[in-house]
Amino acid sequence: MARVDLGGLSVFHRLEGVADRPVVVLSHSLGLDHGMWDLQMPGLLASHRVLRYDTRGHGGTAAPGGDYSIEQLGRDAVALLDHLALDRVAWVGVSLGGMIGQWIGANAPDRLTRLVLANTSPRIAEPAGMEARRQTVLTRGMQAVVDTAMTRFFVPALVDANPPHVATARATVLATDPVGYAGCCAALRDADLHGLLGRITAPTLVIGGDADESMPWPGHGGVLADRIDGASSLRLGTAHLSNLGLPRTFTRAVLEFLQAGTGPRQARGMEVRRAVLGDAHVDKSLASATDLTLGFQQFITDYAWGAIWTRPGLDHDTRRLLVLATTAAMGRWEEFRLHLHAGLDRGLEWSDVEELLLQTAVYAGVPAANTGFQIAAEERGRR
Repeated sequence: MARVDLGGLSVFHRLEGVADRPVVVLSHSLGLDHGMWDLQMPGLLASHRVLRYDTRGHGGTAAPGGDYSIEQLGRDAVALLDHLALDRVAWVGVSLGGMIGQWIGANAPDRLTRLVLANTSPRIAEPAGMEARRQTVLTRGMQAVVDTAMTRFFVPALVDANPPHVATARATVLATDPVGYAGCCAALRDADLHGLLGRITAPTLVIGGDADESMPWPGHGGVLADRIDGASSLRLGTAHLSNLGLPRTFTRAVLEFLQAGTGPRQARGMEVRRAVLGDAHVDKSLASATDLTLGFQQFITDYAWGAIWTRPGLDHDTRRLLVLATTAAMGRWEEFRLHLHAGLDRGLEWSDVEELLLQTAVYAGVPAANTGFQIAAEERGRR
């Protein structure tokens, strides 16, 4: 994490992940900060380098007084990309972050590879209401708007359950500088991006929430999907923050969109197969293939690894645990031993093995778990 001075504005950002991977930028909503993307990070970092930053007036970025504009916020973001020497990125923005993405897509189209616009709009429905909110936070502080914000961010059941990410969102709203929040309220109040939509050329995914009272699909996401050439759309059963309302579903949809057309399935399958099982095992399997078994090796790579293991809904660690539990339950001990050995070489811990075998004992029977523990003990003894 770092702060950088961009033309007199101190901007907080975090650039994470492997340097040679494609970059995706995550841009947050009004009242939150880069932390609103925490639940997306494990999934995205498996295949991308991820830049998160705090918008002007939010989080660790400075909050100068006065009204801001979407153009100003867009130029802040482009300046950050320039500073980090990131020429082309995918952009994922929720709400305010989506409006910034629209501006960049229209005014700096060469900077974007793909664009995800979630729970956003070319123009808010009630500019006067946003002006009233701006005045409220300046006179009464963030406490005066936090309850309303939470009921718009999340469906009632989620607000009532108050899981950690909902509680964190409330704390973030309360910690936001009222001056910076008010500045961004002015940007939302004044923005009308309808005229820019025809200039967006990046492949675009528009995501909406069926329970989004702030920016319901008709007149907001629906307009983006209709007016941006070639845009695809997805509607989720969430309120305004779809990435927190259904985090795994949101992440999977984004990854499927970002990875679409990234290469032949056979090639992607081989990459994942080597990452999970190791080069030595894969090379041995391929070297020992005969005219009879070569087609089967290609089938495994294409179907098991290219079609299933590459799906973004579950990370590789979770899939490995599922394979171990399934093979133990079915007595496929050769596969169990293979994935256990490979997993222990790649971050699987003995506590993980113990838990999955105890789970196996309950749901598949003690004899299966007993054999699994014996194999695990043998493997442990070799290390």
